[in-house]
Amino acid sequence: MSFFIRSSARGGGPQKRKLNGHFSKTSKAQSTSKQLRKSKKPKFDDNESIASTDEELAEENLRNEAQSETEEEEETAQEKRVRLVKKRLQEIEEEEKDRAEFEEGAVARRLREEYLEEKGRLRKTIAINYVGHSELTTLRCKEHKLSITCICLSSDGNILYSGSKDGSLAKWSIKEKVKLKAIRGNRGKTKPGMKSVRCLAISTDGKFFVVGDSGCKDIKVLCGDTLNHIKNLQGHRGPVSGLVFRKDTHTLYSASEDKSVKVWNLDDMAYVESLFGHQSAITSIDALSRERAITSGGFDGSIRIWKIVEESQLIFNAHNGGSSIDAVKLINEENFFSGGDDGQLCVWGCMKKKPLCSVPEAHGKDETNGQPMWISSIATLLNTDLVASGSRDGTIKLWQCGENFRSLNPLFEVKLAGFINALAFTPDGNHLIAGVGKEHRNGGWWRIPEARNAIVIIPLVHKQKTNK
Repeated sequence: MSFFIRSSARGGGPQKRKLNGHFSKTSKAQSTSKQLRKSKKPKFDDNESIASTDEELAEENLRNEAQSETEEEEETAQEKRVRLVKKRLQEIEEEEKDRAEFEEGAVARRLREEYLEEKGRLRKTIAINYVGHSELTTLRCKEHKLSITCICLSSDGNILYSGSKDGSLAKWSIKEKVKLKAIRGNRGKTKPGMKSVRCLAISTDGKFFVVGDSGCKDIKVLCGDTLNHIKNLQGHRGPVSGLVFRKDTHTLYSASEDKSVKVWNLDDMAYVESLFGHQSAITSIDALSRERAITSGGFDGSIRIWKIVEESQLIFNAHNGGSSIDAVKLINEENFFSGGDDGQLCVWGCMKKKPLCSVPEAHGKDETNGQPMWISSIATLLNTDLVASGSRDGTIKLWQCGENFRSLNPLFEVKLAGFINALAFTPDGNHLIAGVGKEHRNGGWWRIPEARNAIVIIPLVHKQKTNK
């Protein structure tokens, strides 16, 4: 039985799925060419002289142009793969030549890593080299008057986007550690804005920046460069709780408190389909290159991997009964990391329904009530064995995933004041960025007066490699 509900009326005629996950309609040129080919040719006497009129010449030109465009568009899947591979080879060669040291075999090594990454088998063992952190940098702006709720990084790790409980957005330069642009939140009827930013996502190419606002059910699509508003995507029946782009595409996955996941095509600004199965409000969502999304179902106690093409889902049940799984992050295409309000951290493999390993009370217990310290955020450094977790007591812990992800070993911790509402590693693994607030990102159950609503950049220190 399929848990997927497809839209029966997508508008504008039938759509075909391409290899890159995008959808397209039959072009006008193809339609014109087909009509011209089907039209009957007039019969003439062999001895009759034919004079070409302007209309006939125009028709002939149109036929030639349509035929040319059709041939260009009728590219086979194999030809497309060859073209994309050649293009990627050129990009890698240019990137490697720009580096200070161009090593022999660098292109082959990069291609191998990308192949292993796609198959979910790229696993770099680097966590053991991390030994601590250097001086922290705090970024604050006047627009973020309340707690930071979410952050996201550009694909190169140079640009950071942050959202706040007051509905404001900010764009930062990580290298220069300055604010580049900001948008104020709701300031009353005369100056409307977003009520409270719940989640953010940026496309791999930086073209589209999407925002989920707890004050409405729409997804706001902005320009990643200017933060100018482009469009609102409507369809969810509850506030949007998670957003993520499929890598290297403009396919967007959204999760909501309405218990559904929706798929969108931002090239056409169009809704594609809805995925159902969770029994409670969805709390987070993540995705990589495959046409898959992974979600945590909050109080339904499940994590689900949605296989979009196969129209099926894998269900993983975990954590303690009655607790909420608040966050899930992919480590690679085959393994993922989760945390929740029961204070437990789990590492999973997609082939087993139970965790490969778990750490109960990973951040200790609350001295005031004896309850496990709530895991408020997690982060993973993709395709490595390094992960991090943050708690409501302001502690950030870095962990090493053991061999075959069968253990989770503590490395060191960073002490801050406030709720650690969001965490993200820069792609190079040199920094861990935290979004900190006086309150939890989703409510005001506790308040830490001494905390500062800010972005904290944590430079990570690792052992110097010795040449043997």
